[in-house]
Amino acid sequence: MKVQALERCGSKLRFIDQTALPVRLVQKETDDYLEIIAAIKRLEIRGAPAIGIAAAYALAVAVTQQGAYSTDLLVRLGSEIKAARPTAVNLFWAVDRVLDKMKAHGNVSAIEASRRLWQEAEAIHDEDREMCARIGRHGSELIRDGATVLTHCNTGALATGGIGTALGVIYTCRDQGKRIKVYADETRPLLQGSRLTAWELQQEGIDVTLICDNTAGMLMRQGKIDAVLVGADRIARNGDTANKIGTYSVAVLAKEHGVPFYVAAPSSTFDPGIENGSQIVIEERSAKEVIEGLGTLTAPSDIKVYSPAFDVTPNGYITAHITDQGVKPGGRP
Repeated sequence: MKVQALERCGSKLRFIDQTALPVRLVQKETDDYLEIIAAIKRLEIRGAPAIGIAAAYALAVAVTQQGAYSTDLLVRLGSEIKAARPTAVNLFWAVDRVLDKMKAHGNVSAIEASRRLWQEAEAIHDEDREMCARIGRHGSELIRDGATVLTHCNTGALATGGIGTALGVIYTCRDQGKRIKVYADETRPLLQGSRLTAWELQQEGIDVTLICDNTAGMLMRQGKIDAVLVGADRIARNGDTANKIGTYSVAVLAKEHGVPFYVAAPSSTFDPGIENGSQIVIEERSAKEVIEGLGTLTAPSDIKVYSPAFDVTPNGYITAHITDQGVKPGGRP
């Protein structure tokens, strides 16, 4: 892959500032865990798997930075990191995994704690890379040669530790020699589809066409879409799936037009602790992202705005979940 969202550089984390794309490719390095938290909040680091990986690295950076360690300190640091964004379960999963692993080691020195934390963060990163590869292989079995796929938001190397989830399926199909065409929703209001997905697919030589979000239904009616591939930020026990706002609308359109709707996500995105989608906390974003998202006022400055970052697609609209463990049928016949 030509793109790597984040990587360890000694005692620092290097990451692509995704808010600068596609105009500039900006890489940042930091040895300050607070800056990692800020980068997650500012969407410089985004995508559920990538956020989880960054959270694990943030704990390693924090203990290295402070030169001190105790279980209580790590719990406090973990709580700070978890507060960065409320919807993507990978963030919570990664922090809890690291905390559980460190608690099992008992009291250790700050130097030893730092070593173990970096080791665990790298293990989470490596595992995500492998999970993405397996998702790609499992998903590729569902996509025929010559297929045209619609995707929403960004689910590739920018959003994960590997080749991606939904885009990972597309890259795997490409590597298998399949001819794949992609329509990418722009994904308002922050345009992750046009700024990130379209750019990333171009880097990889994929045949991609950008569309406005409200064009998807017309393409399906014209018979131009063979499958929809999206990612996920949290999946409830019953299969209900939270993903970028607008995903539910695409799912409804896909069901109406008989187009398969696939959700691609690693095991870490499944949350067995919640029964259904109604229990998923949906993050609301600043009104400024809607009325002045790219620096130009596009609505009255004092207008009321409702801007959820995610919506929930009921399992009944999902054909299947594509995971690193295989393809799990959804609730849609």
